[in-house]
Amino acid sequence: MKLALILLFLTTASARWHGNRTTLDSSGPENIIVNGYNAYEGKAPYAVGLRLNNGAVGGGSVIGNTWVLTAAHCLTTDSVEINYGSNRGWNGQLKHTVGKDNFFRPSGFPNTPGNDIGLIRTPHVNFNNLINKVVLPKFSQKGERFENWWCVACGWGGMANGQLANWLQCMDVQVISNSECERSYGKNNVASTVMCTRATDGKSVCGGDSGGALVTHDNPMQIGVIIFASAGCKAGPSGYTRVTDFLDWIRQISGIAYY
Repeated sequence: MKLALILLFLTTASARWHGNRTTLDSSGPENIIVNGYNAYEGKAPYAVGLRLNNGAVGGGSVIGNTWVLTAAHCLTTDSVEINYGSNRGWNGQLKHTVGKDNFFRPSGFPNTPGNDIGLIRTPHVNFNNLINKVVLPKFSQKGERFENWWCVACGWGGMANGQLANWLQCMDVQVISNSECERSYGKNNVASTVMCTRATDGKSVCGGDSGGALVTHDNPMQIGVIIFASAGCKAGPSGYTRVTDFLDWIRQISGIAYY
């Protein structure tokens, strides 16, 4: 059965900032990372909270001293405030506001399915125990699909009580094959450059988590960028853009590569 997909970006989940609050539709999820857990301080030093100047929020990951990786649909506004180094996503240890001249999206976005990935060029950020990069897969791993690998995804998305989460939430999930994902969403909705994780025990990413990282448990590296979930965020797999399919593009734009 084909299910409706939702992009995990608060403007596309019927939620926007009003002062320091959001308004979600009443059918929204009760939690952000559904059935996740509170992250300990420093668990995901690469995670950043994004506040866009149009009132929406999302996430991203530090992949270099001057680069943040996120979803392309998080980069459709004039500027973004990046919050670094705190599990309180909107009260970062460090903040930078970056304009759209420093946003990069693949040329196929949004018309080509599976191209929902983006880069933000930032001012230089020094690394410490609370702010650090996550590594990307090596070029020798381009063909790796990571099926059955265990990973962690984290975020600060919006809650049904009308507020954003004030503490980073994480979930441990397992990557599934695209054919399994297609059984929930249909083949036309799961591009080859998309990967999915199983909704075991109701675990799912949800509205406002867009752009965050899917990171492997073993030898931690970012293999996915959060882009969608099932309607209601509990009925099906979570979706991510495959980082391995964009390693050449990332190297071309940022110069970041692993061999």
